[in-house]
Formats: sequence, structure tokens, C-alpha cells
Amino acid sequence: MHETRDLSALFPQQSPAPLPDTALALLDHERLLDVSGVDATRFLQGQLTCDVAALATGSSTLGARCNPKGRMQSSFRLLKLSDEQYLLAMDAELLEPQQADLAKYAAFFKVKLTDCTDQWVRLGLWGQQTAAALAGAGLGQADNPGTGLAIALNDHTLELWVPADQARATVNALADQAQPVALNAWQLQLIRLGIGQVHSQTRESFIPQMLNLQQLGGVSFRKGCYTGQEIVARMQYLGKLKRRMYRLTWAGDSLPEPATSILDSSTGQVVGEVVTAARGDECIELLAVLQNDAAQLATLSLSDINEPSLELATLPYEEQMAAEAAGE
Repeated sequence: MHETRDLSALFPQQSPAPLPDTALALLDHERLLDVSGVDATRFLQGQLTCDVAALATGSSTLGARCNPKGRMQSSFRLLKLSDEQYLLAMDAELLEPQQADLAKYAAFFKVKLTDCTDQWVRLGLWGQQTAAALAGAGLGQADNPGTGLAIALNDHTLELWVPADQARATVNALADQAQPVALNAWQLQLIRLGIGQVHSQTRESFIPQMLNLQQLGGVSFRKGCYTGQEIVARMQYLGKLKRRMYRLTWAGDSLPEPATSILDSSTGQVVGEVVTAARGDECIELLAVLQNDAAQLATLSLSDINEPSLELATLPYEEQMAAEAAGE
């Protein structure tokens, strides 16, 4: 983590308000698992929810690793460097337990699992001048991994994966067009995109559909068997999902931790839990898994804090989810 520590001095602890038109954040809250070997694709295809075999070199997908009961041990962004090398970025505290669990199965394949966090630096870039910033830094969306990769999350939001020895020069070049900001600003951007994440506090709490992962391309229902697949598929085709992830806003002061309970303050009943949260300019924004029949309540509160109430906000894919649900 030496290179990342050195780079952290270039990024503020708090972001300006309002945020700049184009922002750059250091994504040092996650660690990277390298999965390499001649069996890497076959091994991961049988372990992860996403379709690893369909992934093109230099591209990425969201995904999850489930236990046999379909509960997510981790969620991640998976990057394919070659047919024999993949990188998975996940919550830092989850890497060691996830690596240990996968190692039980890796013993039967020609594959090696390694924490390669020190070899890469990941950056979040978003805003109106992302194209100009990328051009200035010599990065493209399917560039040579030797110089770094730019992965589009949407039209104006990207993750940059840069070899550690080139990271400082890349940050300096990007900073001509993009203003460095605190990590919280990136986490806020992901919340607004409706991208949740499994943290150590919520390990094995959710099935993938509870985090809307199927809506984000992180679950394949055509690829065949993987650990937990039977439960995930049964929920998709035979069950009725009673809880899923929603976006909420809160005018309170303290940032709620993942797994913080959400209550119906009128009854005191727990109706959900926090997935992730970040500070916005005017309020705290969060993603939370809620009971569907409680999502519209005006009496949602955090744990034992009755006031102010949580307010429902929109997700960018909300209409698509509603249309798909209506067509079932």
C-alpha cells in the first residue's frame, strides 16, 4: 500500500461543496484479488454470479460470490486482463476471508489466488470533462493494461485501474482537468447510480437480487452452475422477492454504518438495514435493503433515532425494475 499512501496526500480529506464539475477520487478503501492460471476462467465461472466466460479482455463486470445458501460473501468489480488473469476489487476487510474460502476450491484447478493490492492504484473519475481528462492522461477505455485501463460505469463515470508505478504521473495528468476530492464523493456517486456493496458488517446477509445486482449485469441466469446458483435462480423464477435495495435520504448528522437497522417508527419493527451511506451537500444519502411493503412509509427511521425520518429517493433503473416486475 506504499504507493497508495504516498498518493493519498494529493487528495483532500473533505470535498468542496458544491462538488467540482469533474472530480477524481482515490479508491483506497478496497483491495484486489488476483486470480491467475490456465484454469482461471473455468474456476471463476463455477464460483461467481457473473458470466466470466463471456467477458472480453480489458472489460469488467459487477459480480458476487455466494455461499451455498445463495448469500453474498462479497460483491466486487471483476476485471479481465487476459484469459488467464482476472482482478476482483472488493471491500478491504472481505478479501482475506473470501480468498480463504475460494482457496478450498482452487486446490482442484490450475489457478493461483494472490492479494495484488500493492500492484495497482484505482481511481474514480466522473463529471463533464472525463473525456478530456482521459485524453490528457493517455488513457482509453480499452487501452493497454500496461498503461492503465478506464472502465465506464456510465457516460460520465469511470473507474481507472493504473499500475502502481505509473499512478502518480497519471494523477498529476488527470488533475489538469479533474479536481481531486475525498473518497466520500465517489461513494455518493455510486449511491446515486444505485450500486451497492457487501461490507464486512453485511457479509452473508443478502442474496444478489436484494442488492439489485441482476439489474446491474452482475448475475447471469444462463451460464450454468455456480456456488449458490440454485437459490439465486429459484428466487428469480419461482419466488417473490420481498426485500430489495432502495435509495434514501436523511437529514441527520451521523453517517450510519452498514447493517444499521431501519425501523418503522410507528411500530418499532425492523423493516430493513443500511447497505452503504455517504454525505451529500445537503443531506446524507444511502442505499438500504427494505421490505417492499415498507419502502413507501413516511415513518422510516434509523435504529432508535426517530427524527428526522428517512425519505425515499429514486434509483436510475427504478422504472425498468417496475416495468419488469409488472410483466412477471
